[in-house]
Amino acid sequence: MGVSAKNSTKKVVNSHEKDWKIPLKVLILFCIIVTSASSRLFSVIRYESIIHEFDPWFNFRASKVLVEQGFYNFLNWFDERSWYPLGRVAGGTLYPGLMVTSGIIYKALHFLKLDVDIRDICVLLAPAFSGLTAIATYYLARELKNDAAGLLAAAFIGIAPGYTSRSVAGSYDNEAIAITLLMSTFALWIKAVKTGASFWGACTGLLYFYMVTAWGGYVFITNMIPLHVFVLLLMGRYTSKLYIAYTSYYVIGLLSSMQVPFVGFQPVSTSEHMAAMGVFGLIQLYAFYYYVKGLVSSQQFQVLLRLALGTLVAGAIVALYFLSSSGVIAPWTGRFYSLWDTNYAKIHIPIIASVSEHQPPTWSSLFFDLQLLIWLLPVGVYLCFKELRNEHVFIIIYAVLGTYFCGVMVRLVLTLTPCVCVAAAVAISTLLDTYLGPDAEDVTEESAPSSKATKGKPKLFQYFLSGSSSIGIYNMLSRIMVLGSVTYFLVLFVYHSSWVTSNAYSSPTVVLSTVLNDGSLMYIDDFREAYDWLRRNTPNDAKVMSWWDYGYQIAGMADRPTLVDNNTWNNTHIATVGKAMSSNEEAAYPILRKHDVDYILIIYGGTLGFSSDDMNKFLWMIRISQGLWPEDIIERNFFTRSGEYRTDDDASPTMRESLMYKMSYHGAYKLFPPGQGYDRSRGQRLPSKDPQLFTIEEAFTSMHHLVRLYKVKKPDTFGRDLKQVSLFEEGKRKKIRRPTKMNERPLRA
Repeated sequence: MGVSAKNSTKKVVNSHEKDWKIPLKVLILFCIIVTSASSRLFSVIRYESIIHEFDPWFNFRASKVLVEQGFYNFLNWFDERSWYPLGRVAGGTLYPGLMVTSGIIYKALHFLKLDVDIRDICVLLAPAFSGLTAIATYYLARELKNDAAGLLAAAFIGIAPGYTSRSVAGSYDNEAIAITLLMSTFALWIKAVKTGASFWGACTGLLYFYMVTAWGGYVFITNMIPLHVFVLLLMGRYTSKLYIAYTSYYVIGLLSSMQVPFVGFQPVSTSEHMAAMGVFGLIQLYAFYYYVKGLVSSQQFQVLLRLALGTLVAGAIVALYFLSSSGVIAPWTGRFYSLWDTNYAKIHIPIIASVSEHQPPTWSSLFFDLQLLIWLLPVGVYLCFKELRNEHVFIIIYAVLGTYFCGVMVRLVLTLTPCVCVAAAVAISTLLDTYLGPDAEDVTEESAPSSKATKGKPKLFQYFLSGSSSIGIYNMLSRIMVLGSVTYFLVLFVYHSSWVTSNAYSSPTVVLSTVLNDGSLMYIDDFREAYDWLRRNTPNDAKVMSWWDYGYQIAGMADRPTLVDNNTWNNTHIATVGKAMSSNEEAAYPILRKHDVDYILIIYGGTLGFSSDDMNKFLWMIRISQGLWPEDIIERNFFTRSGEYRTDDDASPTMRESLMYKMSYHGAYKLFPPGQGYDRSRGQRLPSKDPQLFTIEEAFTSMHHLVRLYKVKKPDTFGRDLKQVSLFEEGKRKKIRRPTKMNERPLRA
């Protein structure tokens, strides 16, 4: 009677728990979403609603074209402001998902009579989608373990710096929505594998299509899901559920992805997509194998199987060889090879290696972006190995691939972070279940401490020793110590993430800031000052030459045509700009005139100590141009005899005569007392002799000497050499020696 009453009481408690657990989970998830979005608003609060970085400025321009001119004109948009004189078919060379998402939100808000500017939508899109990423991560982790793991994973991804770095307010890049779509696609894929429903497989394919429209990193999903299926087949886990899930996903995903103009027929013609197609064919063979196996005898089946396998393998190898050799299937691209060989890009594609985010990460940068999560990753993977269900196999594969690719490029920490958050959530939730799970009444009477063992001991020790006669996880002291340590580390993680988001990732590139000696904050707005000067004081068709880093910003803020920009689709054009910067004035001037350059924009950080200026990027300009003109540009000539990269009086003659060097240090000595000029960015003294310019002239220098603009001189009306014209105007006439006659002898002293 007592036992039944106790059981009925437990049933009532369990029903009450179900009643309050659901709203509690919803409340916690809502708080995580709010925290995730609000923690990314530091830049708007401290600065203003402004687009950050470089690539987002082109995305912002494209979004304006979409909402102002319509979707049809957007897809057919030809950008005459970029890659002069070539231009760019922008509508057919971009991933439109980001712009279409912003356009839909813009139209929806205006339909509701909310007059919101497209710029504000673009600025706040990434924080809004970070909340959706938390929801998707919750569902993925819940499929792996339970709701507690899902909530922990959502909390981790909401504030993890590895994801925050690409999703703060103003970071209007493709990754702003891509990570949301990545986690949503993976969550639906796990759901499809577990249920075997074609509905979930179709939803996975549709989300994959959305991902294809949004980011070039969709290739990661393209190969990740087939690899998961392939590993499951090798493990002997073929089921009809797996067949239905992958077939429905692949067919819908393939057909829909080919509707994106920039992608086109790549899913059936490039090597990056062949793995998915091969696994699709393989799983059809598995289905046919089990179908035939049920129709014929075992002996006949073995003979038929050997013949079929031999024919199929031979046919596949021959077909792949002929398709690859004939060019029907495109070979692996250089960007793909750079993921497997860290030195490949430096040797063959220096423009890829020149980007800082394409360099391998250091341990300090990994800890900076992931903090304690980085050492919880192997724990979570180990726990997945212990259960090893289909969904756990997926996370293990994700962890292995994500860790490797992250070690190749620091940029790919972004794709590793969601996996780390899920694995860390599994580890923490398992630890909490272990140390919080058993209650005192659940412990058997045999394991309870005897009264003799605790008699005579202080009450404090009785409290710590209650629950078990042996030291273990049921011991209150052990629980307090472990849970206290976990809480402490989690609080440190929250503090670290908040500090990194606030101080490292919430500063817009176009507006710099520094702390003065009195503790006050000073803003350095030289970029927008220079772009505003360009917009106001130059003709609408004035061509501006700069290094490709600043092309999108010039087109976006100054609205002037540029020679190169961040799209980097034409290596020859970029190398031409590098050659002009690396050559002396006599060799650079014909290049400038040939490309109708009116102004040259450079960044000089020697005055402020800004390390990302053009002189620190100068070696990459040299290397890229040397790849096309090895006879004209030789990297070794820009170093001293001892192999040093010097910019002071010890600089090599080739360095001192280069156009970039002259533009950077021209007039810099005027900012310092005589003989005390110093380059804070390179830690060297300024050259004692001010570089003289003859073919270009200074047009504008920003307040803090960060952004400098030079105007290219027109050819002399009388056809004279510009250098001689400049010397003549300065009163330095060229001395003409009187030629001596053949029979005239010089006088002797």
